[in-house]
Amino acid sequence: MLNHGRIAELKSEVGEDDFAEVITLFCEEVEEMLDDLPSTSQSQMAAKLHFLKGSALNIGLDAVGQMCSTEEARLKNDPNTAPDITAIRSLYIASRDQLLK
Repeated sequence: MLNHGRIAELKSEVGEDDFAEVITLFCEEVEEMLDDLPSTSQSQMAAKLHFLKGSALNIGLDAVGQMCSTEEARLKNDPNTAPDITAIRSLYIASRDQLLK
C-alpha cells in the first residue's frame, strides 16, 4: 500500500521537521480533490485522476497512485465510463491512516 522507500526519500529531501507539514498539505489537497470528483465533468476527469496519481506516487501512496492510473486508463479507453470514486477514496483513507501512524 505504501512505498516506504519513497517516504524515507521524501523525509530526507524535506527534512523530518517539514515532512509533517508536507503530508498535511498533501492530505488537504487530495481530500479537496476527492470531494470535487463527483461533480467533475467527464472531460476533466482524466486530468484530475492524473493529478491524483502523480500526487499519490510522489508522497509514497503507491496503491492509490496505481488505482488512479487504472481508472484514468479505463476512462481514456471509454470516455463514458465512470471511475470508481468510492474505491479511490476508501483506498486513500486506508493509505493515509497508515502513513500517519
